[in-house]
Amino acid sequence: MDKKSIIGIVVVALLFVGFAYFNTKEQEKYQQEMAEWQAYQDSLAAAQPVVEPDSAAFAPVDSVALAARREQQVAAMGADLVAAREAEAGEFTVENDVLSLRFSTRGGQIIGATLKEYDRYAPRDAELHPVEMMDPATARFGMTFYVKNGLNNVNVNTLDYVFEAAPVETAADGSRIVVMRLPVAGDASLEYRYTIHNTAAPERDYLVDFDVRLVNMAREMANQTQIGIEWSNTSYQNEKGFKNENMYTTVAYRFPGERSIEELGMSEESKSKQITSSLDWVAFKQQFFSSVFIAPQHNISYADLGFTTAQPGSGYIKDFTARMTVPYDAATEGYDFAFYFGPNKYSILKKVSLAEDDDLRMERLIPLGWGIFGWVNRWFVIPVFDFLRNYIPSFGIVILILAVLIRLIISPMTYKSYVSMAKMRLIKPQVDELAKKYPKQEDAMKRQQATMELYKKAGINPMGGCIPLLIQMPILIAVFRFFPASIELRDQPFLWADDLSSYDSILNLPFSIPFYGDHISLFALLMAASMFFYSYYNYQQTASTQQQVPGMKFMMVYMMPVLLLLWFNSYASGLCYYYLLSNLLTIGQTLVIRRMVDDSKIQAIMQANAARKSNGRKSKFQQRYEELMRQQEAMQRAKGNTPKKR
Repeated sequence: MDKKSIIGIVVVALLFVGFAYFNTKEQEKYQQEMAEWQAYQDSLAAAQPVVEPDSAAFAPVDSVALAARREQQVAAMGADLVAAREAEAGEFTVENDVLSLRFSTRGGQIIGATLKEYDRYAPRDAELHPVEMMDPATARFGMTFYVKNGLNNVNVNTLDYVFEAAPVETAADGSRIVVMRLPVAGDASLEYRYTIHNTAAPERDYLVDFDVRLVNMAREMANQTQIGIEWSNTSYQNEKGFKNENMYTTVAYRFPGERSIEELGMSEESKSKQITSSLDWVAFKQQFFSSVFIAPQHNISYADLGFTTAQPGSGYIKDFTARMTVPYDAATEGYDFAFYFGPNKYSILKKVSLAEDDDLRMERLIPLGWGIFGWVNRWFVIPVFDFLRNYIPSFGIVILILAVLIRLIISPMTYKSYVSMAKMRLIKPQVDELAKKYPKQEDAMKRQQATMELYKKAGINPMGGCIPLLIQMPILIAVFRFFPASIELRDQPFLWADDLSSYDSILNLPFSIPFYGDHISLFALLMAASMFFYSYYNYQQTASTQQQVPGMKFMMVYMMPVLLLLWFNSYASGLCYYYLLSNLLTIGQTLVIRRMVDDSKIQAIMQANAARKSNGRKSKFQQRYEELMRQQEAMQRAKGNTPKKR
């Protein structure tokens, strides 16, 4: 760094310090002036005489003025809307076997949804309560549109009006029908019709049909091309770990015809996004439960979606908002919408539809992974898991059997990987001899060619030990996504864990350790220990077959288990338990294979391969590798022959 750069940095630093000092002084001056002003206001208030309340002050408002004001409102809005605005709101509840819905005539909306079959998390000494999808005090669902009133257009927001509720009907199939009506003008009205099914089919019973009818509204509606919808609520924290639940809680939506869905992603504060394309549905998604507004036949044409994360310990998880529009023209008589209030359960969401030809893809709310990871979960892990849990009551035993099955499936790969490492170990003395024969850097090409020729004759694939590990990765990542998203594990105890979908705590700490948490998870601790022993054993095997990169032992043997312990301490105990079993089974499988494999037989096979391939052609891999080495050697020579500048 030259002298001018140093002077420039010093000047900038002095300016920054000076500005900070000046700003601090100005803030102190401002706060002092505000304090003096407040004291002055307090002194004035204290100096005012206290006036005893006079009965005249509480006299009723002039009835003539009140009547005149109401006439003005009627002239501006119409008598029906004014009456609906002044009416007193009421609430009532309608239930089926799995769902309890709380309605309010204010806005004709659902302000509460309780899932009877699921309990939300509470401390062990507290009373359990069913899962509630929203805080009734924050629930809002309103439609906005314009109606004509003489020469004026009136902006109607249904949240400002009280609907007329008809008595709840019970249909022949046992479903309950709620009809609420907002009079607009004369025989024109907005009608909400909710249908709560009770069919013993969860994909139907968690689904609430919401039909909106514009009864004789065509002549009353102003010229407009869309109707607005405002939907928002605050969701409760339903799981034990706030951080883990918050990671899965977001706003999700689906474009028509797409196989996948989109999400706003995770944020510890807030996030929002505007979408100008059509949408099939919008979901306020939590880790294991979702509230979904569905509009497949009258697609949402615009949406402004967002959320704000609640404070840990507040009892809430996120504040959701969705401002949407749906198309409208003079021929529109209504909309066929629906709500889903229920669990994020694959077998249920996959069947949710409003018509036979609907393909809502709501099962994509469950984060099973993209590409091959999602395929492994959908076509292997979930079917096997569902089959086993139908016959085995303990989910801990189900996870054990699943781990054993997966290890058996990939055992041929494990065997090939071990045999490849055994061949590398047996041939290492000859490789070391080649290193002694070509010790110079300029002979690197010859050394590599001789090594590849040696591998070829012995029938060794240098990638033979890595390819099986790469093939196993989709399964490992698939189960990593499956267990935290599997609602079947929720509230399922095993050994010391009371909930396999959340962390297991054997000791709650009086303080929080950064990146670790305020508790000790025994499954995470055992998983990290098993990872250490497996990594140590695996390193010993590979160290005897090939040269190790400096620092690799520290990273793989020591650093990786510690990082996993920090990461998984607040993760699902079912996942930690599975990885513990997987590590133990892998170690046991490797020890068994080691006893089965005879080094002398492998040596004989290598010698036979060498005799058979002594005059054989080079493989394509070997040819490409040698060509790469020639290019590197040419570049090094060119660099070495470049004259140095003086």
